[in-house]
Amino acid sequence: MKLIVRTLLLCALALPAWAQAPQPPEVAARQYLLFDVSSNQILAEREADTQAEPASLTKLMTAYLVFNALKEKRLTLQQELPVSQRAWAERKGDPSLMFIDTTMRPKVDELLHGMIVQSGNDASVALAEGVSGTVEQFVELMNRQAKAWGLKNTQFKNVTGMSEPGHYSSARDLSVIAAHLILDHAEYYGYYKVREYTYNKIKQGNRNLLLARDPSVDGLKTGYTEAAGYCLITSALRDFPNGKRRLLSVVLGTASKEARANESQKLLNWGFSAWDGLRLYEGGKTLAEVEVWKGQAKKAKLGAAQPVFVTVPRGEGAKLQTELKRTDPLIAPLQKGQRVGTLTVKSAAGAPLAELPVVVQEAVPEAGLFGRLWDAMRLWIK
Repeated sequence: MKLIVRTLLLCALALPAWAQAPQPPEVAARQYLLFDVSSNQILAEREADTQAEPASLTKLMTAYLVFNALKEKRLTLQQELPVSQRAWAERKGDPSLMFIDTTMRPKVDELLHGMIVQSGNDASVALAEGVSGTVEQFVELMNRQAKAWGLKNTQFKNVTGMSEPGHYSSARDLSVIAAHLILDHAEYYGYYKVREYTYNKIKQGNRNLLLARDPSVDGLKTGYTEAAGYCLITSALRDFPNGKRRLLSVVLGTASKEARANESQKLLNWGFSAWDGLRLYEGGKTLAEVEVWKGQAKKAKLGAAQPVFVTVPRGEGAKLQTELKRTDPLIAPLQKGQRVGTLTVKSAAGAPLAELPVVVQEAVPEAGLFGRLWDAMRLWIK
């Protein structure tokens, strides 16, 4: 699943045309998007590319880059970081705080809890300075990463999400950031399901109300400013007969804390109940055996490079179409894992659902001189 989404995330397939597509529920939000992470499909959206203030959803990108630094050993979880005057000064503008001060040296692990669970702006600044030296240099990293992912409607001006001219994102872009965070940094994703955290004898609860209401919800992040309204990105993982499915909902601009939780829950429940997640093929399983020329073997085993997942309206799975296109003729030598074709999965109406590489499963060495000459003559006649 990880490999599929990492490969295709930036070109996630829009909702295909179905004969009877499920109608999404009424969602009381300015913008929203529901994304099936398992199949890399968007199930519903409204105004998903409209630029909007992301508020503290900004901290998803902040966290992503801190996780990068941890993975690259530029930071450690037990490393202590200084608290600058700039980080301390965040308490002047907003109540979203971890409540650190310049006399403290919190650990990176503590600051991550403070930023993710408590949504602390002071923790966000301290982490940004710990990674890049200055907030400004860290913001440059944020924008470079957004550009690398092809995000067209995102620009960062700060690491906290406080309102500032030119600081914006969109529901679609935020879903890409969130999905990358989940898949690229699975080892750190556990921070997002922590329901409360105490630092310096101050206990604060996670503002994501769905963590306490829905056991399948394991993240992700809330946000609020007066301009942005109440926002929430939620991720839920549920078990089904065909395996686990992860959905990611983004709601922006709702009217209250309760509304953002309720509208997110509504989207998730609809996505899980109105759609079926299907595992069509296992990664590494043979899809076809095809003729090989000039090789020691006469046929090559071809398969999908990764498991193939698709999401379809409930009951539509039997109507799917598949098409295997390959490079012909296949001429040895062929390497294991070499791409030789494409597997396309389509809806009954012919709309593409997934397009994945088809690869050689077992290497086919080149034949000896006589075998190559014989096949060369056969190919010439053919």
